[in-house]
Amino acid sequence: MCNLYTYRVMPEEMAGLMAHFRLIGQSFAEALRSRNEPIDDVYPNRPAPVLVMQDGRPVVRQDMLWGFPPFGGKGPYGTNFRNLKLKLRRDWLDREHRCIVPARAFAEPDKNTSKPVAWRWFERVDGLPFFFAGIWRPWTGDRGTKKAPNLGDHMLFSIMTTEPKGVVAPIHEKAMPVMLMTPEDVGRWLDGGSVADAVEMQKPAADDAIRVSDLRKAA
Repeated sequence: MCNLYTYRVMPEEMAGLMAHFRLIGQSFAEALRSRNEPIDDVYPNRPAPVLVMQDGRPVVRQDMLWGFPPFGGKGPYGTNFRNLKLKLRRDWLDREHRCIVPARAFAEPDKNTSKPVAWRWFERVDGLPFFFAGIWRPWTGDRGTKKAPNLGDHMLFSIMTTEPKGVVAPIHEKAMPVMLMTPEDVGRWLDGGSVADAVEMQKPAADDAIRVSDLRKAA
């Protein structure tokens, strides 16, 4: 999965999404109303809405930064993870640290194009929002730059990926995000008691469930 997705949902759509997925916590929709505009593109180390379980209670909204700390303190942020044998990721697969990340579409670089590489967007065939399966963690450190440090306590999230299928593989053969598109998917991800339950969710969406989006021609 690349490092770009979008979540363009108006407050009324968010209310419908919460109802469809049987989620509680209308503060999410209320927060959108305070912005008076849709949430736009999400890039690494940018804040984004994330839904989590707290003490077994209903899902609530948190703004978190996209990307776990880089491996060894150097390199890109850990925006996604696939190898579940790595302790650095598996340690956060427990029920307490699983989350769901709202999205409208995600982008991948098209391997069939030359420089500049074209970006292709993927969405549900019905165009409705969905959720990524994710994990979150607290972290203390600097998430800023030399010119603009951002030192402090942060909440971070990362998205689980799997092998690509259907329309994604011919364009980007490396990976695609795990998409939760039904209330049952969301329930299994958030409520599964063991790490094994979470691992079983690491599957690509059905071939006929997603399409190349006409949301935008390029990022």
